[in-house]
Amino acid sequence: MDLSSASVEELFAAAGALRTGHFLLKSGRHSDAYLEKFAVLSDPAATSELCGYIAAAGRAADGAPTVDIVAGPTTGGVILAFETGRQLGTPAIFAEEVKVPDGSTHREFRRGFRIERGQRVLLVDDILTTGGSLLAMIPAVEAMGGDIVECAVLVDRSGGMATLTSPRSGRVYPLRALWAMDLATYEPGPATCPRCADGTPLYAPGSTGTGGPA
Repeated sequence: MDLSSASVEELFAAAGALRTGHFLLKSGRHSDAYLEKFAVLSDPAATSELCGYIAAAGRAADGAPTVDIVAGPTTGGVILAFETGRQLGTPAIFAEEVKVPDGSTHREFRRGFRIERGQRVLLVDDILTTGGSLLAMIPAVEAMGGDIVECAVLVDRSGGMATLTSPRSGRVYPLRALWAMDLATYEPGPATCPRCADGTPLYAPGSTGTGGPA
């Protein structure tokens, strides 16, 4: 399947996923643009097309999959893992965030999900900003003996990360994005954020809030 960043951008634009205004991001920073991934992931046809681009790189010349299992983090990564796995003909699983008594969090494969030692694993996620969700998954895959072939995301907002380094083993894994985009973010306050300066109401979208005023 042929891919260009324009193709991916067109799918997000058609879904109305790129929104402008004044947004509070999960990091605490502000932005005058926001990418609502679920505007795309709620469209089965668009999701299937995007996962087709990811799956295309997971096949050999004869069409056979070059991975044994696809895994993603909750929440958007669940949808992407299962659709990519469906297209490749492989199992698909997801890792959940777990909080331990000391207040720290990590990701685990629960619900009986298994990765057998030596299985080739494709990690998938939606929007990459710091890579935190995928970085938290890598130790869980390594602990089961999985061999991570690649990490693939729909959109790279990191500024050009090309690899992810395991916090557990130090191994470096390749990272591929279907679309790299640069959306400026700002420290809160009128001195640093232009939307704070002009008084535009602040909204907390997605899991950061309810989608209403922050």
